[in-house]
Amino acid sequence: MSSESLLGLRRNRLNAPLRNLVSSESLNPKKLVQPIFVAESLKSPEKMSSLPGVFRDSQESILFQIESDLKNGVEHFLLFLVPEKKSDDSIPKSFYKNVIGNIKSKFPEAFLWVDTCLCSLTTHGHCGLLDPKGRIDNVSSVKRLSELALCYAESGADGISPSDMMDGRIRSHRNILDSNGFQHVPIMSYSTKFKSHFYGPFREAAESAPGHGDRSSYQIDVRNREDSILSSVRDTEEGADLLMVKPGITSIDLILPIKEQTGLPVGAYQVSGEYASIAMLAENGFCKFEDALKETWQVFSRAGASYLITYAARRGKEILG
Repeated sequence: MSSESLLGLRRNRLNAPLRNLVSSESLNPKKLVQPIFVAESLKSPEKMSSLPGVFRDSQESILFQIESDLKNGVEHFLLFLVPEKKSDDSIPKSFYKNVIGNIKSKFPEAFLWVDTCLCSLTTHGHCGLLDPKGRIDNVSSVKRLSELALCYAESGADGISPSDMMDGRIRSHRNILDSNGFQHVPIMSYSTKFKSHFYGPFREAAESAPGHGDRSSYQIDVRNREDSILSSVRDTEEGADLLMVKPGITSIDLILPIKEQTGLPVGAYQVSGEYASIAMLAENGFCKFEDALKETWQVFSRAGASYLITYAARRGKEILG
């Protein structure tokens, strides 16, 4: 394992939540990450019918939600920011800084990861910027994404979590963070992320569905095992501190090989479609929601996941007992 790849974790070695997240223990409530959504347009929380127990929050209501989650044992949050105005040219820094700053000011004990992507911001809903022919422009995309990463760190984010899958973004983020005094901010990379049919409810919550085409030019083909592993290896070499597979269940065979080849903590994202599928089964009387959810968590633990991003992290203590 290279010294560069462990830079963030070493410099956060005194941070108890981070140590808990990447420990070698089996999955437990301290190793669960709760996704949260803040939409600039909202004045009050909005229920997600497709994701029971999940809300799109306003800038005010998110503070009450996090307070409740912390009392229920959640230590890690993954923040998705949804600006009111879409733009391909600018970053709504005021909105981003207000949300992140207010959360960290009120709850310094919460470990706040911020998802780093452009899909909720761009007019076209793709994860990067487009060239005049409508194709992803990787160079300009990485530059804009790194500006986002710096904005989040300056606002008080504890860690950033790039989900866009642009080539070279981890190295670029690490460089801009380090050169601006944020060597201590770790990168939790969506390092092996597939083009998938299981993201639908999330795209509704984040207002991030692509307006045209799909994401096959930058997300991994689910049939490609070799590139899925190499993608995580590349992110390790570029300076990622934590790795991730997404969707979780359909990527479960990759967790151990990635961990063995990189030596880094590898987590899984139990995505919105997986969560919604379990909820739908339960609603129709085919299973008990909590029992089925716990079963999937036990499988992730068996597969070697170091941590788990799940929409039910706020119920982790209740479900795991």
